[in-house]
Amino acid sequence: QVQLVESGGGLVQPGGSLRLSCAASGSIFNIYRMGWYRQAPGKQRELVAHVAGGSSTAYADSVKGRFTISRDNAKNTVYLQMNSLKPEDTAVYYCNMDTSSGSYWGQGTQVTVSS
Repeated sequence: QVQLVESGGGLVQPGGSLRLSCAASGSIFNIYRMGWYRQAPGKQRELVAHVAGGSSTAYADSVKGRFTISRDNAKNTVYLQMNSLKPEDTAVYYCNMDTSSGSYWGQGTQVTVSS
C-alpha cells in the first residue's frame, strides 16, 4: 500500500512564501510523474504543476514564474516552492504520484493567503 503525506501548508500574507512537501511511503517501485493540484471552494480541482521522471516540468499559467516544483527521487518526495503568493492561490493543495502500481493522492493541505 502506498501513502502520500503532505506538509507545509498554512496561513500566509499576500506576497509571502510557502514550501509544500509530499513524501511517499510503502511499496513503491517506479514513480513516473509527480504533481500538485489544488481545489478552491466551489471550484474544480486543477493542475498546478507536475514533474516527470526526467525532471521536465509543466506549470499552470496562473503560477508560472512564482511556483517551482522539484523532486527528490531518493526520498520519493516532491516539493512545491510557492513565492509571491496571492489571495487567489488559497485552496487545498493535493499531491499526486503516478507509479507503476497506480495513481495515488495525498490527503490535502490547506493554503490560505490573506492579510
